Amino acid sequence: MATRIRTRLHLDAQRANREQLVRLGLDVRVARLRRRLTQAQLGGRVGLSQSAVSRAERGLGGGLTLDAWQRIAIALRITLRVNLQRDPLAGTADAGHLAIQELVLRLGRATGYRGLVELATKPAEPWRSIDVALVDDTRRCIAVIECWNTIGDVGAAARGSTRKLAEAADLATARWGTAPHQVGLCWVVRATVRNRALVSRYPEVFAARFPGSSSGWLRAVTAGTDLPREPGLVWSSVDGSRLFAWRRRPRA
Repeated sequence: MATRIRTRLHLDAQRANREQLVRLGLDVRVARLRRRLTQAQLGGRVGLSQSAVSRAERGLGGGLTLDAWQRIAIALRITLRVNLQRDPLAGTADAGHLAIQELVLRLGRATGYRGLVELATKPAEPWRSIDVALVDDTRRCIAVIECWNTIGDVGAAARGSTRKLAEAADLATARWGTAPHQVGLCWVVRATVRNRALVSRYPEVFAARFPGSSSGWLRAVTAGTDLPREPGLVWSSVDGSRLFAWRRRPRA
């Protein structure tokens, strides 16, 4: 069985090599002709014989070293790229963000919320969406949860969240009419070294942006208590397995 596996691997490798060598050879030939060089002239520049260049251009350059291919590319003033495609088993680029969304949705469902992901607040502008909306029709409440893997422009992000909160309030009115309802906003931020350092560096800014009780928001998401009246901030563990409260720095 091991022999069959090796043979299959060898055949697959040979097939892939032939395809790549043919493409490389064609690229070299086109670039050489565009520069009006003969095979002998190109070979002289890179230290190869005319026949070696000819073989390379015909897709038979498997015997050339990577260094030789690099010299050919440099001589023709083109870039040789050798790279592996992205590992399909690697996490997605937004894995941290997805992990936070997954955690919030799971905790919300356990406490009776209906979780909505990427809820468009304006149908005509679907890119303007809430990361996670936790909706409870019985209690008439909508929790707007913004999930942050990395915080970029804090001001722009906060303004965007404020707009989403206002639009969520409009959705609540459309859903439940003028009956009393709750709508609140909470940021759930991945507790990376960078994010924690950012919050620590600007404590007054974040305290002003998120005056709501972090513990209160933690209980609202994990235990289904009433939403705090003011926006809040809660940490997510780096691995996305749990939420914990933001401990504000005591004021001097």
